[in-house]
Amino acid sequence: MKHITVYLDFISPYAYLAFEQLPVALMGHSYSVTYKPILFAALLKHHGQLGPAEIPSKRDWTYRQVLWLAHTHGLELQLPASHPFNPLALLRLAVACNARGEPNRYVCETIFRHVWRGGQEAADATGLEALTAQLAPARAAQDATVKAQLKAHTDEAIALGLFGVPSFVVDGKVFWGFDALPMLRAYLAGDPWFDSGWPAAASVAQGIRR
Repeated sequence: MKHITVYLDFISPYAYLAFEQLPVALMGHSYSVTYKPILFAALLKHHGQLGPAEIPSKRDWTYRQVLWLAHTHGLELQLPASHPFNPLALLRLAVACNARGEPNRYVCETIFRHVWRGGQEAADATGLEALTAQLAPARAAQDATVKAQLKAHTDEAIALGLFGVPSFVVDGKVFWGFDALPMLRAYLAGDPWFDSGWPAAASVAQGIRR
């Protein structure tokens, strides 16, 4: 049985779509999952990039595409009232729900649906209070150990070379994004392409550096 580590940030609509679709995409395969919340903004800073919602023309396309993807896959999605938002409180809440900082699927599902269903302000204090009461974490989200675990997850993601969310890591291989789910399924199925196709990407020389 393969083990998949999912690195996610609730700020990402692609992470939400992939989270919702994961059980369907991998149906019939034996696997286990660990969910690790990370701060996507830290990955962007590390790689010197802007998020899709910070580039005006890309922002419009991103929202149109995720709404279309939700529509075509039969998934419920309403855009939050404002985006991007500061996801730290939601990430820390998720981490606080597990002693190792690895929330279960119910916790992640509850927070994702808080953000991406209903069209409310995702970081609204009243909503966060209700969400905290529903999840009843064993630790306070402001606990120093919670903050340290979130940072450790994020540092781990950077050390692995991750550049976006969602990222699925299995056997040292990174599958990035909602549209990588079919590729992940093929790997779990033992597709022989991975014996030659996967390492081929690393053999391409970089032509221009900017």
